[in-house]
Amino acid sequence: MIKSILKLGILIFTNVIFSQAIPKVVSGKLERMENFKSIYVTARNIDVWLPENYSNTKKYNVLYMHDGQMLFDAETTWNKQAWDADDVLSQLLKQGKIQDVIIVGIASDGNTRHIDYFPQKAIESLTQNQQDSIYKANRSNGQSVFNNGKVNSDNYLKFIVKELKPIIDKKYSVFTDAKHTFIAGSSMGGLISMYAICEYPNVFGGAACLSTHWPGIFSVEHNPIPNAFFNYLKSHLPNPKNHKIYFDYGTATLDAMYEPFQLKVDEIMKSKGFTAKNWMTQKFEGADHSEKSWNKRLNIPIEFLLKR
Repeated sequence: MIKSILKLGILIFTNVIFSQAIPKVVSGKLERMENFKSIYVTARNIDVWLPENYSNTKKYNVLYMHDGQMLFDAETTWNKQAWDADDVLSQLLKQGKIQDVIIVGIASDGNTRHIDYFPQKAIESLTQNQQDSIYKANRSNGQSVFNNGKVNSDNYLKFIVKELKPIIDKKYSVFTDAKHTFIAGSSMGGLISMYAICEYPNVFGGAACLSTHWPGIFSVEHNPIPNAFFNYLKSHLPNPKNHKIYFDYGTATLDAMYEPFQLKVDEIMKSKGFTAKNWMTQKFEGADHSEKSWNKRLNIPIEFLLKR
């Protein structure tokens, strides 16, 4: 069962090509920072979505989203799927359901995605033998999960917080405080969003973690990673009084692995004082591990984080 699930989901994680084409949006406006240079991570494109009637006369919330090349236009993506985040947020804005917001889409580098998104303090909490074993993990096609690199997520978050955010704060008419700054992603992007709000609670006030890839690699047998994540959360979750966290999972393809792990995370959330006011976990029967699935339910975490 697990092997078949992994085989079905493997394509989601083997995206080593990201389009250089600027996505087209059906509403609002997209501005690109081409080949954004960083001292912490590899260069990558940054696509900033501004809603219809964006104006410098008012302030906007900021939603940072990972895998930015997959967010807006299926014609420019490797699998011809996209979140269509501009559609979803535009509708919510028109309906008056959410606060004004812009999206900062951060493209992933297919060669470094796993090491950029894998929570670093969790893997470093393992024994050296456990770490060595994890770093030797392969995908079903025999390719190294980590591409023979070492986890670099602490630097990835420094890139967002120390290099990217200051430019966004200066260039656009946005709030700069944690109350109005959010981060979101799916799969490994869910993991790094969880890690971001824990590592930088004074920067991010909310996180949306869709189809969070709790196994970290592509096997669950004798895998110490989920427990490392659980232990990390027990000691690093932000204050529930001023932070919101959203989790979800489907039941098909790779998502079929996640429920037992998410249930353990839910117990930790409860133990740390999170309630329905500041935390939500959703299960979507039949939903698979794909941009199409995330598009269908993106309105739920966005409304939860940005409710007017």
